[in-house]
Amino acid sequence: MKKIAWGMTGAGHLLEECVNLALSLSNVDVFLSRAAEEVIGMYHLESRLSLVHVVRDNTYSAPVAGRFARGIYSALIIAPATSNSVAKFVCGISDSLITNLFAQAGKSQVPIVVLPTDIAPEMDSRDPGGNIIKVYPRPVDLENVEKLRQFPGVTVVRNIEELQGWLNIYL
Repeated sequence: MKKIAWGMTGAGHLLEECVNLALSLSNVDVFLSRAAEEVIGMYHLESRLSLVHVVRDNTYSAPVAGRFARGIYSALIIAPATSNSVAKFVCGISDSLITNLFAQAGKSQVPIVVLPTDIAPEMDSRDPGGNIIKVYPRPVDLENVEKLRQFPGVTVVRNIEELQGWLNIYL
């Protein structure tokens, strides 16, 4: 059975769908950025994540990222991925749990799938109260997503259905 590392960042967009999909997998560990913990609380999803092994961003060096080199994880999913995280991936910044996971998975040639929150010039998203709001990603955020698509070993998906399709093929 292939073990998957699933990183979540501080995005509300598609968060509940990502949690549901992660929970549907039998061999997944969930890694939460500090911002993800805050947002998961705002969306009242913290009790649902008690059903899986959760790793929190509470150290400076992220030693768990070494699990990719040891072959413990066969894939990394980062979903949802904020514009901040995507920008750090593109610039090679590894200063948090999630950015260290991205760097170490890449260095270990482990497949990476990213579901960015900013994928179109205009989007509908749900706020913590369940209301639909309009979001207008900045051009720089859209450009970073396009740059990320060019990274070897990285697949960028646009929605939950594409992520599920990748999982169906991968697993």
